[in-house]
Amino acid sequence: MTQDSTTTASGRPRGHDFTQRQLSVAEARVLGTLMEKARTVPDSYPLTLNTLVIGCNQKSSREPVMNLADAAVLEALDALRALHLVLESSGSRVTRYEHNFMRAVAVPEQSAVLLGMLMLRGPQTAGELRLNCERWYKFLDIASVDAFLEELQDRSEDKGGALVVKLPRAPGAREQRWAHLLCGPVDVSLLAPSPQPGSSAATEDDLINLTRRVATLETTVAALQDQLQNLSVALGLSQPGQP
Repeated sequence: MTQDSTTTASGRPRGHDFTQRQLSVAEARVLGTLMEKARTVPDSYPLTLNTLVIGCNQKSSREPVMNLADAAVLEALDALRALHLVLESSGSRVTRYEHNFMRAVAVPEQSAVLLGMLMLRGPQTAGELRLNCERWYKFLDIASVDAFLEELQDRSEDKGGALVVKLPRAPGAREQRWAHLLCGPVDVSLLAPSPQPGSSAATEDDLINLTRRVATLETTVAALQDQLQNLSVALGLSQPGQP
């Protein structure tokens, strides 16, 4: 169905340059990965296609784990560029890509961080979001996370409407989870059960320290991948991951 350029897929007015339709799962993964790497591996950002594909398909910090081919990522990039959510860098021997989320969606940094994390890791409680976002942005406390989520849920219709929803409490769970609406309404019946609290003796500080160590390792790996790709281009060799 053809939509008027002034409305969203739900019939709401568009908010600035934000999407006129719901994102596909692949588009959300590509966008979320660009948002993540902009903060965790800034020295390798904007990303090349090869590095972006690796980030989309990594086994850690992803829900669900995906296996997107280069062609699928390129198709998602083309669609996101048409929606002004992704920009292509010029002036380099290798094409690079960066997100334009905050400007296109017209949300503050903290809200963009929360939406990016929800796109990458699925529904989470405010406490889980605060912990998982540690590498992106240090929220003062869980209350501040809740405040930004409530703001996204109460987003006015003239700005495009709600971008997140608070899900019904799962059986046995103490807290409700939040989910993004960038890919459309959430089917609660398809969601994985919320992790049970108290299943690990690790403290929040322990987990934060672990995420920092993982971030350091990912930064090192991304830098090495970028150097290898640049060397391959300089020598006229096939790029890593390509025949």
